[in-house]
Amino acid sequence: MGAVNPSRPATGDLDHGTGPEVSVIVPISERHDDLVRLYRLYAGELERLGRRFEWLFVVVGDFEAACRDLTALGAEDERVRVVKLPRRFGESAALLEGFKRAKGDKILTLASYLQVEPGDLGKVFAAYAAGNDLVITRRFPRRDPFVNRIQSYVYHFLVRILTGVSFKDITCGMRLINRKIVSKLIVYGDLHRFIPVFAALRGIKIAEVVVSQRQEDVSVRLVKPGIYLRRMLDLVTLFFLVKFTKKPLRFFGLVGSALFVPGLLLTAYLGTLRLLGAIGLADRPLLLLGMLLMVFGIQIFSIGLVGELIVFSHARELEDYEIEEIIER
Repeated sequence: MGAVNPSRPATGDLDHGTGPEVSVIVPISERHDDLVRLYRLYAGELERLGRRFEWLFVVVGDFEAACRDLTALGAEDERVRVVKLPRRFGESAALLEGFKRAKGDKILTLASYLQVEPGDLGKVFAAYAAGNDLVITRRFPRRDPFVNRIQSYVYHFLVRILTGVSFKDITCGMRLINRKIVSKLIVYGDLHRFIPVFAALRGIKIAEVVVSQRQEDVSVRLVKPGIYLRRMLDLVTLFFLVKFTKKPLRFFGLVGSALFVPGLLLTAYLGTLRLLGAIGLADRPLLLLGMLLMVFGIQIFSIGLVGELIVFSHARELEDYEIEEIIER
């Protein structure tokens, strides 16, 4: 993958030259800063780097004031496009819509608020030019309050334990992606946070670049208990997708066996005592417990077996790897 010549002049007219080199996608689904200011800061740096770009603001939900500002910005600068979804489908939906409409060979995603210094974009493009298909960023040193840093550490620790993939800041919104790989990334629900994890598991070349955190990104962030519960459920979903997507019987078979075997042993023990005439079974609730454990174990095991049959029938369509190189004469 070759590096783009930084001395190439920038242009604000998409009709000249060869079109945009970089498609910048800003999903707006929750909080946001002054979006016009955000655009001017990052667009100015892209122009300084000599990058031809287009800019897509994807608005998810009811942000009337933001839409008015962005509409005015689009009338002023033809590189800006605004896509509005009717209700809050989530950031993953916004990213998917942006990916579909992107025209550039490179896709740069940014948060809707100022997370990192625009001046660090040069580092990101340099890492991409070095042969990586996905460049993510790590805010370091973190200037957040202590509670934010603890939350981030625990979150990334759990991701590392559950997946075996170690990144320092997968929640940072600045990413540079080769357009060729976006169709291979899993993005739905709230799983957009785990794009680097899924990419790493596919064998996609990734670089994590250290960038400077903006002052606007250092406020204390505490959310409702329900949000923390959703994040934990996302981690559980991630664990199943990573570990058992192609091997459902390993999980369901293990759980089913853990229930069936004790139930079988308990039932066999009571049955043996009954055959020997030592006890009666009419007033033995343990027998009912043993039979229930066996039934539940068989049912859970059957779910895993059905999952294996589904995976087998679609095995040729499931390609979860990348080819790094083909050597032939």
